[in-house]
Amino acid sequence: MSAERTHAALPASSGAPSEIRPKAAARLDRLRRDVIGLDVRYPVAEGPARRRVYLDSAASTLRLGLVQKVLDRYQPHYANTHSTLHYAARLSTTEFAWAHRLVLEFVSADPARWMCFFTGSGTTAGMNRVARTLRRARPGRDLVVTSSMEHHSNDLPHRKHFAEVVHVPSGLAGQSLGGIDMARLKSAFETHGPRINYVAVTGVSNVTGFVNPVHDIAALAHRHGALIVVDAAQMVVHAPIRMSGHADAGRDIDVLAFSGHKAYAPGAPGVVVARKELFAGIEPEEVGGGMVDAVWLDRYTVSDHFPEREEAGTPNIPGAIGLAAALYALQQVGMETIAAEERRLMAYALRALATVPGIVVYGPASVEDCALVGAVAFNLEGCDHAFTAAVLNDYFNVAVRNECFCAHPYVREMVMMSLEGVAEKLSNQELERLAEQHRGMVRASFGVYSTPEDVDALVAALREIAARRDELLPLYERLENGDYRHRSFAFDTAATFSTRAAVQELLAG
Repeated sequence: MSAERTHAALPASSGAPSEIRPKAAARLDRLRRDVIGLDVRYPVAEGPARRRVYLDSAASTLRLGLVQKVLDRYQPHYANTHSTLHYAARLSTTEFAWAHRLVLEFVSADPARWMCFFTGSGTTAGMNRVARTLRRARPGRDLVVTSSMEHHSNDLPHRKHFAEVVHVPSGLAGQSLGGIDMARLKSAFETHGPRINYVAVTGVSNVTGFVNPVHDIAALAHRHGALIVVDAAQMVVHAPIRMSGHADAGRDIDVLAFSGHKAYAPGAPGVVVARKELFAGIEPEEVGGGMVDAVWLDRYTVSDHFPEREEAGTPNIPGAIGLAAALYALQQVGMETIAAEERRLMAYALRALATVPGIVVYGPASVEDCALVGAVAFNLEGCDHAFTAAVLNDYFNVAVRNECFCAHPYVREMVMMSLEGVAEKLSNQELERLAEQHRGMVRASFGVYSTPEDVDALVAALREIAARRDELLPLYERLENGDYRHRSFAFDTAATFSTRAAVQELLAG
């Protein structure tokens, strides 16, 4: 529990309602106050241990306490699915099926035409499955269009399985990069139209939080006979999603993938939601138990029934139930409410970060200019991003991520843009040193549990790092992998948690 944390009211931002309905507010507050890991305390280099400020939700969210409680209630009834002849199997089969239906409902996908299946290793596994399947389903279209802002999970699978991948540049948003350049995307269709199988685009950037116009992209793709595949890993719990049911069916989304571990249910599987017709008639790459109707020594018959045909073997049943519990809880609050709250927190964070001396914030500078949710990336002048992240952790127990966030081209281009204004004023040696320091970024990312106080803690820490840089830098050594390690302060992970020690203690009674 995290009773010591507060959730102060935030000022309304453009396009966001100024008040939350009382029932939604109560439910949201209940979710926020029961999150596993919010109150964990770790030692710091100076002073007593501090409560962690968790600002790494874009990598993995913390688990809602509600999810853990649901799983605790389910666990005594655990059994394998694909049977209803004993009680526990019947219960597990029923709940696993409900998890699929709940996902479709959460992303507003018509179950008559769309299906959902679960995958291992999050969005990555889903995108690989999608690329392999659509290559075979539409063999005459051997090209994929994606953007330069994509996570590797929504880039490399298409490179591997298609003859050609065209990367559309990101457009400008203020003084930095934003989302996909729609004019350049239209040009790509004019050049490659009949060859394009699908457009693969992120719904929300995992670097800047920029929200792409996925329905506009869908309409453009469909006019040229192409499909749209949306990477919703950073979108699904930050903004409402409507895959089907638009007045113009051309704005519907064909395929969507996301990760359960970014949806407040660590340990949950990845998810693919797709039009049934795209997967029907294509034998799945993964074969085994549960996805066949009959097997003989010389042949087998693949089931036509979704999602079973796409889920060979024993599925991650508890993970799917935990994911469904998290999504259902968010649904009971209302994704419009959650998105509005997060926009206000983003606005607050951007304004607060702008007050830090020497900070460079990447991406759009204001939620007034464009839709932003979930994450903000930055650097401190004169500080390697890895040094900034290390000091935030070691001295302030603020957990952030650094480097390129598996979006190397997008990050590199923004970093180079940020250096253009100073390059002519520096010697070659100074420029090389500056480029080395800024070869990546620091990212703070938010979840439903994030608060203005978390932002305040980050900003205060950054101010102190900027002021004490010359004092703190000699206290660290830079490792071969680019990380920074404190020369005298060390965190003993085994003293905090060890699987082996925990098992030994529990067995000893």
